[in-house]
Amino acid sequence: MSSLNATPAGERVHIGLFGRRNAGKSSLINALTGQKLAVVADVPGTTTDPVLKAMELLPLGPVLMMDTAGIDDTGELGQLRVQKSLQVLNKTDIAILVIDSTTGITEEDRKMLQRIQDKELSCVVVFTKADVANQQVAFPSSIPQISVSSTTGKNIRELKELLAHLVPQKKAPFPICADLINPEDTVLLVTPIDSAAPKGRLILPQQQTIRDIIDRGAAAVITQENNVRNALENMKKPPAMVITDSQAFGNVNKAVPKEIKLTSFSILMARHKGNLEQAVLGVASLKQLQEGDSLLISEGCTHHRQCGDIGTEKLPKWIQDFTGKQFRFSWTSGTEFPADLSPYRLIIHCGGCMLNEREMQYRYRCAADQDVPMTNYGLCIAYTHGILKRSLSVFPDLAEKL
Repeated sequence: MSSLNATPAGERVHIGLFGRRNAGKSSLINALTGQKLAVVADVPGTTTDPVLKAMELLPLGPVLMMDTAGIDDTGELGQLRVQKSLQVLNKTDIAILVIDSTTGITEEDRKMLQRIQDKELSCVVVFTKADVANQQVAFPSSIPQISVSSTTGKNIRELKELLAHLVPQKKAPFPICADLINPEDTVLLVTPIDSAAPKGRLILPQQQTIRDIIDRGAAAVITQENNVRNALENMKKPPAMVITDSQAFGNVNKAVPKEIKLTSFSILMARHKGNLEQAVLGVASLKQLQEGDSLLISEGCTHHRQCGDIGTEKLPKWIQDFTGKQFRFSWTSGTEFPADLSPYRLIIHCGGCMLNEREMQYRYRCAADQDVPMTNYGLCIAYTHGILKRSLSVFPDLAEKL
């Protein structure tokens, strides 16, 4: 399967398995997936860091299964493992609370169920080891519960069917750009070859945008930033819009006539994840920053930092050149995101293509709860280059708030 057609992790239903050590989580994920993904042993604490597996779980469809360390782990290292497990809740769509039938429900299990309910997650309680002991329903009847055996396969198929009916009934996310164009339109994509991308591939937001355009019945024309004028001249009619990598915003803005709409992959991704309005309001705080303020730059993926890296080099320079002030910058990547955001005066996040909608909204909600403005790469770059209003021309209602 090509990377263009594979469902990205950020678009999959995230299913997290939580429970005490040796409750049977790893055996269960192996039984659900039909693969030996997780190491299984009688020794408590075999699973340390979360184990992730992208797969098709019929009849649910594309999912990301997440096995976690025991919530009752002990010691200093054990507590770090527990913290990692609880972090997985922030990106979980469906939580499976795994309980060992041979020992029954414990206080840790009840606390974990409460955490799941506090997050308003879809949840199923699974009693494992049903071939040894069959635990009866012990939670309120409103909570789906099932007894299974990972050894014999008892009720594993029924559990899959149950999970399929627990998909959260949330509002469908915005498309990336399909609703902004018409069939038979042409969209020009400016895609600099990112030095951090694997050779021969486009980065994920570019792939997803291309797919969104062709699914709409429109055409995508792709070029690099030094060929924008030539690409426009060779088109029979102007494109419905130009979408650029944020790093090329300044040069592309000069090359694209003002009457043609211009935006970035990062801005479209923020709307796709449901955070665009908050990010637009957050970028204005750049003008209120004071000398020496602390800023957090956060990315949802991890990659090898290279010379000219956008997060560690380009963004700090553009921000300090725009404001004329010096700041203290901190960086996080991947699953790391601080619980305490109070030290920061502004958070600048990537588009979040590798994170699912729930985790991106969790991060923005954390910032809002702690009264810390938060924006994203594309909006920040457009603002510092003086083209923010133009970059939001595809969203007139938001542009009016500037």
